Amino acid sequence: MKQATLIMDRDYVIGQVDPRVYGSFIEHLGRAVYGGIYQPGHPTANADGFRKDVIDLVRKLGISVVRYPGGNFVSGFNWEDSIGPVDQRPKKLDLAWFTTETNEVGLHEFDRWAKATDTQVMYAVNLGTRGPDAARNVVEYANHPSGSYWSDLRIRNGAKDPFNIKLWCLGNEMDGPWQMGHRTATEYGRVACEAGKLMKWTDPSIELVACGSSGSDMPTFGSWEYEMLSECYNEIDYVSLHRYYKNPTGDTANFLASTMDLDAFIKAVVSVCDAVGSKKRAKKKLHLSFDEWNVWYHSAEQDQEVWKRGKWNRALPLLEDVYNFEDALLVGAMLITFLNNADRVKIACMAQLVNVIAPIMTNDNGGAWVQTIFYPLMHASRYGRGTALRPIVHSPVYDTKDFEEVPVVSSAATMAEDGSVTLFAVNRDLKEDVELTADLRAFGKMKISEHILLHHDDVHAVNTEADPDQVKPVAGPGGVMDGGHLTVKLPALSWNVIRLTKAE
Repeated sequence: MKQATLIMDRDYVIGQVDPRVYGSFIEHLGRAVYGGIYQPGHPTANADGFRKDVIDLVRKLGISVVRYPGGNFVSGFNWEDSIGPVDQRPKKLDLAWFTTETNEVGLHEFDRWAKATDTQVMYAVNLGTRGPDAARNVVEYANHPSGSYWSDLRIRNGAKDPFNIKLWCLGNEMDGPWQMGHRTATEYGRVACEAGKLMKWTDPSIELVACGSSGSDMPTFGSWEYEMLSECYNEIDYVSLHRYYKNPTGDTANFLASTMDLDAFIKAVVSVCDAVGSKKRAKKKLHLSFDEWNVWYHSAEQDQEVWKRGKWNRALPLLEDVYNFEDALLVGAMLITFLNNADRVKIACMAQLVNVIAPIMTNDNGGAWVQTIFYPLMHASRYGRGTALRPIVHSPVYDTKDFEEVPVVSSAATMAEDGSVTLFAVNRDLKEDVELTADLRAFGKMKISEHILLHHDDVHAVNTEADPDQVKPVAGPGGVMDGGHLTVKLPALSWNVIRLTKAE
């Protein structure tokens, strides 16, 4: 059995964990909305047509904020199409995903869904085919109490009280040539500055997220952030990062090392943010919004077949990745990376929430079930609150095709207000268990209250509607506490949640 050690102190503080790091994403794409969260006539549908079985799973997941309505979709979206009487809303061609958007679910409906799921809305404005005027108008519509054209129209449309949306995305992936209204970094920075200025004049209480790079492999990465922020630094609060990982060759060891890239991506963007801030002699420090992240590659061939069979239909079954056990391990390792950067990563949205590269799947004529990636996010959301602490880990390492000196054990820790501590750990070793010894003497007398384990002997194991519990958490082997030292076994290829509470 391999050996690893960890030492931690209550003073090894990274930062406070922002609950919005446990967010997700609903785009008008595929069956995310229609057939996902919304299906009038389904046996579980509520009065608004939203599936209550999905609502229950979202609440179980503990999602704090949901980015909406896109995504690539938003860069060609007119927000005004989604308000007013449903039967009078226009049907539009969505050039992002080659479907027809009926606008049956719009701003009012999504606000009611968010309230039903105990989440907050993170609303994206169109800075592709639209601009500052439309952006400030939707803020007025959503947040102004009354007495203006747009706020009074909201009231006439049935919402007396403002939606009070506090978090706004200034467009989506504007560095990408695939994006409707794609701009250069300077062009985007200017329009983001002007839109942000008008939006905050309309409601000074809101926070704004500017588009960073769509991935660390973009040819403009780094220069995009620097040039864009040079134009809009003073108007925004967060810079977005997007990153998806894949394993088409089946190299599990290399795939699970992908968080090395993720951590480097985060630190590089932080460096550029601080460089621009220093250049501007800014007093404020920008934080990061990782508002798209996940594994995404399983459905690539399927998506092409769907489009070949016919475009422009409503709710085409697109991006319906079926996740396996190794995907869950990487998702857990990505969450660990976010926690270990909690001083700067304040928002993170797993893309997406239902059916589309999602932890939750539905059958139009049946039920809803959870995929493997559901569990690490649920565990982190439940137990990864409070203060993020930096564990000093000494672990065996390995090299892969793309990465060197990858720690076998990846770990993060949080401390709650009551003094309880949660350790999250992934054992990346394909074959060997690891005995982890943790020095926790700084926390006084502690006891192990729970060890949650996610493991499967087959990295390709999946959950389906017929067999939804193929991969699910079980009680772990636990460990022993002796004189402030914890010793626990981390099985090979496993996600572990070890909860420690004060001993009497």
